[in-house]
Amino acid sequence: MNMHAQPQRTPAETALIDAFGDRLSLLPGDGAVMLKRDDAIETIKHGLPTRRVESWHYTDLRRLLNTVPDFDPAAMAKAIAPIVDGSTVVSILNGKSDAKVPVLEGVSFQRLSEKLVDGSAAPGLDPYGSDDAIGALNTAFVADGYFVDIADGVELEKPVELQNLQAGGQTHVRLTVRVGAGAKAVIVERQTGDGAALGSSVSQIVLDEGAEVTWLIVQEQPETATHLAQFKAHIGKNAKLTLFVMNAGGKLVRQEIMVRTTGEGADFKLRGINLLAGDTHTDVTMVLDHAVPHTTSTEIIRNVVTGKARGVFQGRINVHQYAQKTNAKMACNTLLLSDDGEFSTKPELEIFADDVICGHGATVTEIDHNHLFYLMARGVDEKSARGLLVKAFVAEVIEELDDEAIVEALEARLDGWFAAHG
Repeated sequence: MNMHAQPQRTPAETALIDAFGDRLSLLPGDGAVMLKRDDAIETIKHGLPTRRVESWHYTDLRRLLNTVPDFDPAAMAKAIAPIVDGSTVVSILNGKSDAKVPVLEGVSFQRLSEKLVDGSAAPGLDPYGSDDAIGALNTAFVADGYFVDIADGVELEKPVELQNLQAGGQTHVRLTVRVGAGAKAVIVERQTGDGAALGSSVSQIVLDEGAEVTWLIVQEQPETATHLAQFKAHIGKNAKLTLFVMNAGGKLVRQEIMVRTTGEGADFKLRGINLLAGDTHTDVTMVLDHAVPHTTSTEIIRNVVTGKARGVFQGRINVHQYAQKTNAKMACNTLLLSDDGEFSTKPELEIFADDVICGHGATVTEIDHNHLFYLMARGVDEKSARGLLVKAFVAEVIEELDDEAIVEALEARLDGWFAAHG
């Protein structure tokens, strides 16, 4: 008989398992939800993923997650001003929905805690595959969040900003959005806070026929925080989803993106900027399933790496056998500003259809010293010259958003990041 000993649990794994036992009676949910929670904590008991798990090869969570902070009932996060003036703001403060739910014509907001109690949230808690550590962590501990429903045909003039703010300890939230047929919306997901924290966040969106959504994830956690997040989307017939991701903070960050085209004519665009500094680790992992014919996608990721930062982009596109006439392109470009920085790129295509146009590419480079010399010879100091070149490297991706207010807000954050880390 072969005996395989269970590896000794790490302090982080032990802390998570103990925290679940301590908090179980405080977590909302009917019988179906509690069964999902039990299954999730069993996944964690089997151990956090290591390099041996293919999808976690570049982010050894078992090694990198050294400590887990306690839940802090006294932590008091406060809502912040939105990125775009006039936005409808929905706040989750240290894992709890704000006392005030906004009123917006054509849009309904419901606290996730209510949907956990009545069990209607249970189907959304199912894991994404056997190595879904983030989903398991979130399912085990999630207590609140929001469900947002945008009615058919509604066109929102201003963005809806979903703020997930932490002030230390642990926070675990879910944001679920349904966008009705023909509706149009801009949704901003803010992930920020202060203090040492462990946070998990799962966002889910379903686009009905002909819907058009731009979703921005702006992650600016402090360098004392661990941020583990998922974005999951189903794109219906002739629907269009543009996802923009900006990572500009966090000690340990993993942003997973899972997208599936479910109707012909669906279009997905991913634009990402990773601004990495200090001794940090940021991983963006995407899985895109082209599951039906006549769908399109483009993914462009730009990375700026300085200090001893380490970054990862894993992008996998699956073209199913039935998904003829798929057009999918992916590119990842990295600018290294220091000798100690690292960035790993792993683009993948798995194609089972024979009438498709698909491609991917990746580049890594440094600042062109001829360009730097050109600017400095004209009176621009070195730091400002480097800043201009970095901004030019990522500006193309930001400007594709084609919304002046959003572009200005994101460029201001880029300028602030470079002033602190350039």
